[in-house]
Amino acid sequence: MMDIFPALVCPATWGRLMVCTDASDEGQNAVAVTLELARVCNSQVFAVQVLHIVPEFQAVAPDLRAVLGNGVQENMAVIKAAADKLGVPLKTVTPQGQLPHAAIVATAEKIRPDLIIMGRCGKSALARILMGNVTARVIGNSPTNVLVVPRGGMVGFRRILVASDGSPYSDAAWKLALSMAKQAKSRLIGVAVAPKKGDIIETQAIIRRMATAASGAGVPFQGVNPQGVAAADGIVQQAVKNEVDLIIVGGYGRTGLKKLLMGSVTERVIGGSPCPILVVKQHA
Repeated sequence: MMDIFPALVCPATWGRLMVCTDASDEGQNAVAVTLELARVCNSQVFAVQVLHIVPEFQAVAPDLRAVLGNGVQENMAVIKAAADKLGVPLKTVTPQGQLPHAAIVATAEKIRPDLIIMGRCGKSALARILMGNVTARVIGNSPTNVLVVPRGGMVGFRRILVASDGSPYSDAAWKLALSMAKQAKSRLIGVAVAPKKGDIIETQAIIRRMATAASGAGVPFQGVNPQGVAAADGIVQQAVKNEVDLIIVGGYGRTGLKKLLMGSVTERVIGGSPCPILVVKQHA
């Protein structure tokens, strides 16, 4: 098998990876990314596909559960075969539930993975992530960090962009980004957006703190302070301009919201990013 990630280096201690799929193209791409990460990180993989049963549908189609169940098992067999070829240990998990995101979160609470990996959109093939989408709801309720992989996205760590607004979750994202960049010998790009003129002094101070910490860690660093643009737009624009492999953001910003909400910077970055996004759920 051709190695499509020849320069990949494990950037963190990810002993247990949990990947969620629904057999869509994006879900299967997330599986491919997970298996490659597991190969270089010596990780145990848990592949999760929810058997989504809507009672109203089953009432008019009694065989629906069996048909859907067979489809899930067939997909899991394909994933297991791919893992075996790479020598990656993998266990399949097929929870049932009317709410896929709730089944995924409950499974994560039992497995306690170091990282959850998902596609950005599922079978609905939405161009942008929407409130009510399974990925958005998993991120909002997940007990651990979530790596969101867009359609066709590949994993890499040569250039990592980390965004900060000075919030505790942004600080946690920065600490993880710095650690990963040091481990993987990455170039780190720090972005602090100043949507309004009154934000400039504070965001410039954030960049200076990042630069000082990166210098102390021996990590190549470039600080960027976009001004006069929405935070999410500034982050995505810099990701495109610098051709980054990964964006790291905090799960919540300075609003302190307990759930991922439509309109949040994190959700808008996920919706517009051309590369994978690592959402940090832990508080600094």
